[in-house]
Amino acid sequence: MIGALMLDIAGTTLTPEDIELLQAPQVGGMILFARNIESPAQVRALTDHMRQIRPDILIAVDQEGGRVQRLRNGFTLLPAMGRFGELYQTQPKQALELAEQCGWLMASEVLAVGIDFSFAPVLDLNAISDVIGDRAFAQNIDDIIPLARAFLNGMHLAGMACTGKHFPGHGSVKADSHIAAAIDSRSYDDIYQQDMQSFIQLMPQLDALMPAHVIYDQVDPNPAGFSPYWIQQVLRQELKFDGVLFSDDLSMQAACVAGGADARIKAALDAGCDMGLVCNDRDAACIALEAIQDLPLPNQARLERMRGQIPNISIAEKLDLGEHWKTVKTRIEAFKNNM
Repeated sequence: MIGALMLDIAGTTLTPEDIELLQAPQVGGMILFARNIESPAQVRALTDHMRQIRPDILIAVDQEGGRVQRLRNGFTLLPAMGRFGELYQTQPKQALELAEQCGWLMASEVLAVGIDFSFAPVLDLNAISDVIGDRAFAQNIDDIIPLARAFLNGMHLAGMACTGKHFPGHGSVKADSHIAAAIDSRSYDDIYQQDMQSFIQLMPQLDALMPAHVIYDQVDPNPAGFSPYWIQQVLRQELKFDGVLFSDDLSMQAACVAGGADARIKAALDAGCDMGLVCNDRDAACIALEAIQDLPLPNQARLERMRGQIPNISIAEKLDLGEHWKTVKTRIEAFKNNM
């Protein structure tokens, strides 16, 4: 059974405390960071060990491309998604082909080392945000939607579920929600007509969404990830979204408005998130775990859709996933290096 808490570990192997936490019923996921990565072979050994301890665990990573990619040493260094948006202005057909190949390449390498999914892609606008920028495909919806659709197609072809972030849009908020409270004072209509459209148009292809730690104060007083209005009324009822909802990291500064780690995880789950992330703070993760011990487990059928098609292969120090992989890798690296 899959629990409602996703947490992390400090090193490249499991400690006795890590193993004990993995066995807790309400722990449903693990997310890997750069500190957990030495080589493809080491990552596969780590994820295999996690599954020996907890066969039903979901393992995730942030492997977007550009400045947000945790798997680097021994993996393809991917371009930022904004590079596809730039190419799309002059060579749209080539940009779409490369975006799909990049989605496939990213997902293939992540799955090969035993990770179920990457929290990708970013569907925000590249507008004024300090933290989004070229993590977004483009500055306008008409460019984002086809490029993101191509990237999603590539992920699905590789056998990976997709997570769109950060609903209903983080790109039009200046503050970085990792380190500050983020407030967007636009009307619902403005948000709906602009930032939300990429999520709405791509919803049939999205397996999961991650709400933003942003307060849209003309709409609701709570950050979207803690908001029954955004999650239950807008996403579930009005937009009929039945995919998984992951909270953004509940250790981020913008999440502190909900209180301590126990209050934050409860607020996210009560609002309608299926799984809450508590990262880079083991004490907070333990407090959150204790706070939800007696809560019912989340929707299992929904979470099962996030399980990746992980190949039964042994991994050497250097990845080698076949001729098609080599061809695509060469093309994406050439694109990145020629930017």
